Amino acid sequence: MHNCTILSGKEVSDHVYRNLQDRVELLFENNIRPGLAAVLVGENPASKIYIKMKTKKFHNLGLKTETFKLSVDCSQEELIQVIEKINNDSSFHGILVQLPLPNHIDSNSIINSIHPEKDVDGFHPENAGLLSIGAPRFIPCTPKGVMRMLEYYRVKLSGKHVVVLGRSNIVGRPMSILTSLKTKGANGTTTLCHSGSSDIEKFTKIADIVIVALGVPNYLTKDMIKKDAILIDVGINRVNDNSEKGYKLCGDVFWEEVIEKAKAVTPVPGGVGPMTIAMLVENTVEAAESTLK
Repeated sequence: MHNCTILSGKEVSDHVYRNLQDRVELLFENNIRPGLAAVLVGENPASKIYIKMKTKKFHNLGLKTETFKLSVDCSQEELIQVIEKINNDSSFHGILVQLPLPNHIDSNSIINSIHPEKDVDGFHPENAGLLSIGAPRFIPCTPKGVMRMLEYYRVKLSGKHVVVLGRSNIVGRPMSILTSLKTKGANGTTTLCHSGSSDIEKFTKIADIVIVALGVPNYLTKDMIKKDAILIDVGINRVNDNSEKGYKLCGDVFWEEVIEKAKAVTPVPGGVGPMTIAMLVENTVEAAESTLK
């Protein structure tokens, strides 16, 4: 019987929260309550679920969080005004603008309007630049969460071939940088594949670790991986079925197939998802700590 290890994001995120307790206590003693402002434009169901989960976690930990809601037809100027106000509010240490934004709003302009020292998502060009030279201020939450899971489960990247599927600025691009940095826990040989890559299978078949962030349900099948590969599934997709809810959640990895062949795999849900929220909390705590210095 082939044994495939399930890499639980829930277990690792619980470990992260326990480790944050003392740091948060120290901030409380200095009359600092880490605060996150979330900005939500419109009624995107996935965004609303994410913000609800985040709010619950912040409240459970005694941290401050507030959601600023704008209508789907608000102007770019209105959104920037809201962000400017939060930039100047010292009770908020972090700002999260929930993406995707409506088409009439230029996401880059919005990200650029966030103060880099409050950009706990790590998307501001200044923070992306710091990451690319190996001196990060804030690491984007999902890639940071993936690295933390690999560390927790003692997956060594040095000398290994890592294949990242997807090149978004939110996951794929920073993931390719993090895995290949000359730092402890990284130092992998990383290949970045995307929609312009021909014969992606050629790369995934020789990969020791595959990190999939495409948003395509069940994309990665067992025929595309080598035996004992480690698979990190960042995708979360709704697929219609006959259940009571009318849909089920699945990742970009064809779970039922790969568990017969892979050495370890993250589940969906319960894998990378909880880690994204844990890293958002950690980045917000880090932002609050920087005001102590």
